[in-house]
Parts: sequence; C-alpha cells; structure tokens
Amino acid sequence: MSVTVMQAPASAPSVTATLAPIMGVVFVGFLIIGVAMPVLPLHVHDGLGFGPFVVGLVAGSQFAASLISRPWAGHFSDARGAKRGIIAGLLAAAAAGLLYLLSFGFSGSPLISVVILLAGRALLGGAESFIITAALSWGLALSHSSNTGKVIAWVGSAMFAAFAIGAPAGSAVYAAYGFAAISLATTLAPLVALPLVALLPAVAPGKHARASFVEVIGAVWVPGLGSALGSVGFGAVTTFVALLFAARGWANGWAAYTAYAVAFILARVFFSHLADRIGGAKVALVCAAIEAVGQALIWLAIRPEMALVGAALTGFGFSLVYPGFGVEAVRRVPAESRGLAMGAYTAFLDLAQGLTSPALGLIAAGSRLNALFLVSSVTVLCASLVAWWLIANPSTLEGSPQ
Repeated sequence: MSVTVMQAPASAPSVTATLAPIMGVVFVGFLIIGVAMPVLPLHVHDGLGFGPFVVGLVAGSQFAASLISRPWAGHFSDARGAKRGIIAGLLAAAAAGLLYLLSFGFSGSPLISVVILLAGRALLGGAESFIITAALSWGLALSHSSNTGKVIAWVGSAMFAAFAIGAPAGSAVYAAYGFAAISLATTLAPLVALPLVALLPAVAPGKHARASFVEVIGAVWVPGLGSALGSVGFGAVTTFVALLFAARGWANGWAAYTAYAVAFILARVFFSHLADRIGGAKVALVCAAIEAVGQALIWLAIRPEMALVGAALTGFGFSLVYPGFGVEAVRRVPAESRGLAMGAYTAFLDLAQGLTSPALGLIAAGSRLNALFLVSSVTVLCASLVAWWLIANPSTLEGSPQ
C-alpha cells in the first residue's frame, strides 16, 4: 500500500472537497450500524425468543466495545496512520457481518446464535471506534488547523446522517428479506468502501514522541466532561420524547425527531465554522444554553408545538456543543497525538450515552415523565459552566492547532 505524505495541509477553501471522501467512508461505516438499530431487537426477541435483558445485552455490547477500544483506536491512528486505522475498521466491520451471518445459521440453537451475535456486535463496536477516530484524525491532518471545528462537525454529520437513513432502510430490508439480508449488507458495504479509501492521500504518522493515554485524558477531560453533559439533552429527546407525546395523547410523536434532526443539520451546515472563528468554548457555552432552553420547553410544554420547538432548539444547540468542546480538546494535545485525543474525547460521549437513558428512565419512573426533561435541562446547563471555565482558563500546547 503506497503512502503519499502530504507536505502542506489543505487550504481553507478546499476543506469541503478534502473532507467529502472521508465523510463518504464514515457514512458507509455507520450506515451498517444504522440499518441494524431498529431490527436487531426484533431479531433477538421475535426471531430467537429472548427477553428484554438479552436484547439490551446484545444491543449494548457494541457501545461497550466502542468505549473500551477508543484508546487503542487512537494509538493505532497516531502510530500507524489514520488511513490504516480506517482500513482496519472497515475490515473489522465486514468480519462482524460474517459473524452475523454465522449466527443466523444457528437460529435453530438460539443460545449459540446469540453468543455469536454478541461477538459480532462487540467486533462492530471496535470497528466503529476505529473508523470514526481515524476519520477525525485524518480530517484534522489533511485540513488546516483553522478548520478544526469544521472537520469535527462535518465528519460527525456524516455519522448522524448514516443513522438517520440507515434506520428506515434497515426496517424496510428486514421486513422484506429478514435478518440474513441485514447480515449480508453488513458484510459487503465496508468492502465496497475500501477502494475509495485506497485512492485517498495518506498522512505519515508523526515521528515525535506521542503522549500516553493518561496524559491525553488529563489534557482533554474537561472538554470531554462538557461534551458528556451537553449530550444528555440528545439522549433525552431520542429516547423519551415519543413517550411524552404518547402520554399526553399528542399525535405524530415522530415530528419531534424530525424537528431535532432538521435543526441539527442546519446548525452544522451554516454555523460549523464558528468554533474555529470565535473559539470552541464560546460556541459551546452559547449552544449548551440553547439546548438547555430547548429541554426546559419540553418540560413545560402544554401543547405539542411547544415540545416541537424544544426538540428543535435541543438539536440546534447540541449540534455545535460537540465540535465546540472538540476544538478545545484538540488544542490541548500535541499534533502527533490527535488520534488518541479524539478517541479519548469521544469516549466521554460514549460513556454519557450509556448512562443517560437508564438514569433518566429511573427519574421518569418515580415522577411525571416530563420531569426528566427538567433534570436534563439543568444537566446540559452545567455544560455551559464547563465552557465558561475553559474560557477563563485557556490552554494551548505549542505545536497543536491554534
């Protein structure tokens, strides 16, 4: 495999063209995750006959594997190059698809089938970690440091777009052809993306000594904490807003997801440059406050229109919270440790998403359902306090993106 060493970063006007192929690879990598999201519980519950606990175990194994593999993915991208990191992730995703197929072959022995499926989900979680961590590292290396926030925002948009398109597509495929077709798509789609990766220019890994994972965690934990707190509103909307609509007798609960998604995308399209221009912490402070207002509106909603506006404000605010704090995370590590930094930073989001839904669910179980959105609003507002602290305590390492 030939490696082209880029002598100079891409100029600002070409950043979109530079990122487009990488975004395409991320889209394919996360599309195979998206297609399985709505149908995997059905396959485990209806097809294999297991209860909710096993359904949750199979679904959660991917996210646990993603969290655990983040440091490894970051180290690999920094030491071996981001291009190789993405290739490793795509190959692992294809292998996960083969395990899906193998589990389907043991559908007559449900216990064996679900164990193989668990292994496939875990492998796919590691693949996802390698793909997104390496893609962010690659985009940052190929683009000028003044585009850090735009890189994080646009690469992340490809991931969310894949989820949005993959879910309905997976449901349609599953209804027509069953889980075997989902397994086959999971195997083949990453292989289709490999030729695209092979044509892209690589960046040679830095030759300077790289920071250890402990050092990187010490540098990025404050932005990571801010991102984790800011993501609580995202988890509240995606998990519970449909239940709120149903509990209030409001029709068209899906419209809240649409309002959230449209606002999220519009914010990324029109304002992703702001974190680079005025500072990531400043953007995170304002946008976390907007997200908190959105959550408060859902809490106070007496009509569905109020909840829809709240969902839209939540999507708009969270859209720029992640890249805003991400800019601050990248600024705090040497350039040769960007992959590890993005892996560590994203791990905070993984952990938050793993804890948010059950924690908010416990709150809802003991009180009115809308109370969880008040708790979420207060939690997200704490992300603004973290951003304020970052503004008051700037820290930029020499040689890292400015």
